Amino acid sequence: MKIVFFCLSRIIQLLPVLLGITVVAFLLLRVMPGDPATLMLGSRGTPEDIAKLNEQLGLNQPLWHQYLRFIGDLVQGSFGRSIAYKADIGPLILERLWPSLALVGLSTIMAVVMTVPLAMLTAVRRGGVIDQIVRVVFVMAMSMPAFWLGVLLVLLLAIYVPLFPVSGYGEGFWDRLHHLILPAFIIALGTAALTIRSLRSSIIAVLGADYVDTARAKGLVERDVLWRHVFRNSLTSTISVLAVHTSWVIGGTVVIETVFGIPGLGSLLVSSISARDYPMVQALTVTFATLVVIINLLTDLAYALVDPRVTLS
Repeated sequence: MKIVFFCLSRIIQLLPVLLGITVVAFLLLRVMPGDPATLMLGSRGTPEDIAKLNEQLGLNQPLWHQYLRFIGDLVQGSFGRSIAYKADIGPLILERLWPSLALVGLSTIMAVVMTVPLAMLTAVRRGGVIDQIVRVVFVMAMSMPAFWLGVLLVLLLAIYVPLFPVSGYGEGFWDRLHHLILPAFIIALGTAALTIRSLRSSIIAVLGADYVDTARAKGLVERDVLWRHVFRNSLTSTISVLAVHTSWVIGGTVVIETVFGIPGLGSLLVSSISARDYPMVQALTVTFATLVVIINLLTDLAYALVDPRVTLS
């Protein structure tokens, strides 16, 4: 029950943040050059036709009226109707949500799988050959642009050595997993480059703590000392780094989704901005903000799980 009350209180506290995000998203779209009616009618549209279409779309109404209508749709969970797709926004976002979540989730799992053993190995054997190799490889991976790294890996692992599909999302669970492995691995490389450095530094700091020397003095084997006393006490800062980077990845999958042709929220956002689809962009902004809020909430719960001294209040 304590966790439930904690989650509810955090959600209530974050409601003003979400409201502020809706205001910023609403106003930024209105100050951007171009409007949906002009883009839809093209160069042949007369001022009368543009004015008539703006009236049909409700874009000739005062800004406060348009904003209240947007909030009303948001409260009802419908998000309104897309200008470009001429369909309800809710089902469109839900359809595109799962590919993005699958991509981010799989990349996070890959990053954690790479981070834990490599950070522990490089911390225990710091300054050695393996430590230097890991640092150089992941710094290079983090320094390379995502689209360039994606193209290189497509050429290597999808064309020269055809292990993975070039693009697409696939059909069925295993086929989709097969399509997502390569793009998720590219994202995971950037994430792991940050988390390995963070966890390695924390492990090195904890290895010098007095309670670690005490555990060794009691006769515990080195493996138990490392995993039971060192590893768990080194996770807090790495959880923060992982959460921040995952929040960025949620809104930053546009490049990877475009390179690999994944029908996710990122590609939908790009096409909606190009079409000045105001309702869709506003709904996507709220969706991204909500996902970030959920990640922050899960991060707080992870703190309490890893460190018993952290209380949920």
